[in-house]
Amino acid sequence: MTTVLIADDQPLQRLGFRMLLESQDDMTLVGEAAGGAEAVRLIARLHPDVVLMDVRMPGLDGIEATRRIVAAGSRTRVLILTTFDLDEYAYAGLRAGASGFLVKDALPEELLSGIRAVASGDAVVAPSLTRRLLDAYAHRLPTADTPERTTTPPEEPHPGIALLTDREREILTVIGQGWTNAEIASRFHLAESTVKTHVGRVLAKTGSRDRVQAVILAYEAKLVSPPAREGS
Repeated sequence: MTTVLIADDQPLQRLGFRMLLESQDDMTLVGEAAGGAEAVRLIARLHPDVVLMDVRMPGLDGIEATRRIVAAGSRTRVLILTTFDLDEYAYAGLRAGASGFLVKDALPEELLSGIRAVASGDAVVAPSLTRRLLDAYAHRLPTADTPERTTTPPEEPHPGIALLTDREREILTVIGQGWTNAEIASRFHLAESTVKTHVGRVLAKTGSRDRVQAVILAYEAKLVSPPAREGS
């Protein structure tokens, strides 16, 4: 049973989410919050598996609430829902530690699938948005003073990367490129179940909460190079 908390300042929006969740045999609504600060307090007390987090709320917004939830070490996964399909919201939310990003006009089955995926430790971002986010994130990284190709590997920002096997490092690299498990399986001629095992080990060794955080780590470790911008 997946426990869910709703954080949204619109009563009608909360009602819609509540009705959808109550129609599912494998989900239980444990609480509702009308603002970010209330969501943080309720999560600390109720420890839901997933919180549906609105971005624009009075007082503490959904991005800062997400940041505080993650900083507190909560096991709750954050699925950000917003009316606005804007990259800056998605980027800020995922960088704060959210496990997914969906717009509120998603189909009910898409939202339910997203909740289940996030609860199981997967990431939920549309592939097209994922690639735009990777591009935006990569170009926010500091420019290295050393040449791109050197005989000495760049300093890695996370000690967990040193624990990876060669295969796991390859898996992290293609995760950073936005590849799905099916694409990874095809590229490396592996069964998808084997890929899932490798991905799980990569997440565990690097301490990544989910696939999105692994993507960010791959960029910070310079395992993935930023794509060239048009006109650059």
